[in-house]
Formats: sequence, C-alpha cells, structure tokens
Amino acid sequence: MSHIEDVVGAIMEGEVIPFFGAGVNLFDRMEREDYHPGEYLPSGSELSRYLASKYRYSGPDKTDLSRVSQYASLMRGPRSLYNSLGEVFDGDYPTTELHRFFARLPGLLRKKKSKRPYQLILTTNYDDVLEQAFRTEGEAYDLITYIAKKPNLGKFWHVPHNGHVRDSILIDEPNTYRDLPFKGLMPERTVILKIHGMVERTSNRELAQADELHDSFVITEDDYIDYLASTDISRLVPYQLKLKLTNSGFLFLGYGLRDWNLRVIMHRIWRDQDLHSTSWAIQLKADDLDKKFWEAHNVNIFESSLETYIKELERELSK
Repeated sequence: MSHIEDVVGAIMEGEVIPFFGAGVNLFDRMEREDYHPGEYLPSGSELSRYLASKYRYSGPDKTDLSRVSQYASLMRGPRSLYNSLGEVFDGDYPTTELHRFFARLPGLLRKKKSKRPYQLILTTNYDDVLEQAFRTEGEAYDLITYIAKKPNLGKFWHVPHNGHVRDSILIDEPNTYRDLPFKGLMPERTVILKIHGMVERTSNRELAQADELHDSFVITEDDYIDYLASTDISRLVPYQLKLKLTNSGFLFLGYGLRDWNLRVIMHRIWRDQDLHSTSWAIQLKADDLDKKFWEAHNVNIFESSLETYIKELERELSK
C-alpha cells in the first residue's frame, strides 16, 4: 500500500489530525525577499524580514521571527507589534488549493459514506483563510483559539458554529467544558484549533477598543518562553480535544521539522499517548538527521511539494 493510500485510510477512519504551519502560505508560489502586507499571506521568514525592516532590526539573522518580534516589542512596545501584525493579517487574502481541499474534505468523505467525515485541524497560523475556505464551501466549523495576553493568558476562546468572535466563550475550566461538537473521539463537525492565537478582522475592530480585541499572538521569545514553560496543550484544551489529540496521528503540512517550538508541543502530546499512532510530515527536502529524529517518534517523512501532495490526496479520495 502506498503512502497516499495509508494517509487517506487514516483520514477516512478519523485517525489523523492535519497540522498546518506557516509554510502553507507558500503554496503555489516561491518565497520572496521583499514582503508587503495585502499582497499575500507571508511565510515565517517573509514576515520576519518585513518586521526587521519596519523596526530597523540590525541583528545577523533577519529570518528569526521570534527574535525579530522580541526586538520590536522591546523597542516600541507590544502594542506597536500587535498593530503591525494586525496590518499584516487583517486582510482579505485568497484561499489556496490546500485550504480549499480541506474545506471540501467533509463533503468528499460524506460522498464515500464515511462515518467519520469531520476533522480536528490544528494550525499555528494567525489568519482566517482556512475559516474563509470553509465558509465558501458552506461547511460548518467550530473555532478554538489560544489567548496569549492578560488577563486570560494561557486559556482558550471557543467560537461555536455560526457564532461571532465577539461572543466567544471563555474556556475557564477545560476539564469540565463539554460544549464542543464531539461524540467520543469523533467531531460531529469540523473543529479548527489555533494554538498560537489569531487576528481579529476589521468588522470586529470597528466595534471594539484596542484593549477589547481578540488579537492574540504567540510570536516573541518571551511569548514562547511563557507558552512552552507553562502551557501543555493537551491539558489546557477541553477534555474532548485532549482525548482526540492523545489518540491520533498527525499530518504535518508547511513545517520545518527543526522547529523546536513544534517539537516541545508534540513531545507533550506524545507523552500522554498510551499507544503511539503513525504520523506523517510532508517535506520538499529532508536530511538524514531530520529523518532519524522524526522516525524515532513514528513520524514518516514524505518528500514532496505541497502542491503535488494535495493533488495526490484528492485523486486518491476521488477514486
């Protein structure tokens, strides 16, 4: 059985969680040295270079996003950094074929009479392009998003299907929160979990003062220290999500596998798994060290562009 058949089988059985990184924003285009907000969503390196130029960062590595963001926050204050990130991510960006594929996926699985057509999708991205793809397809989804600022630092918001971000429910007691659309381990509609926060869109900004915005970004070095020192995703999310996270494999899309932030998050999730599930990481190129590290955690690397990979997934699903 081929790799693609393995992944499609896992998707149909509800055994795998798609996990999006900033690299999905490079779908069907090349990375550029100069980025301007409003043209397209940036990769991590593009965003870092943009912020380095805006805040006149003179350090040696202008593609180190957490370091450049830390500099901006220290020199001009977190408010200035949040305003800059709002300018970048509060835009009407086009969806990519990757986003549209996952928005079509529930319909494809329903046509195949799957009893488990809905996904839990994890993302570290702040934009709402994935949600827009689901709205365009007319597919229901619930949104869960991390809070990276006080007074609710370390908690999550829940925006139910057809709800409004201004009416988000604060998940204050995750162990007792049972208002997510789950039946056992299976979601009854798509759930999007944004573990690094989100941007609040323009329509909501017009109704709120800056301090009331739901903007929330895990992005500076201090953010990551707070996040990784005190946050265990599988313990802070509602119990229904914890069960799903600790009983599933993952399909990593748009990640550099040397991302230590990702490693810490996954280490904590895998630590709570009684039985390990197979996971997959889609990489254009991977060296021997990457392969050995991830294979030790039951993560199989498949070398392919995201464009080719999504086409192969949809082709296999459509057979």
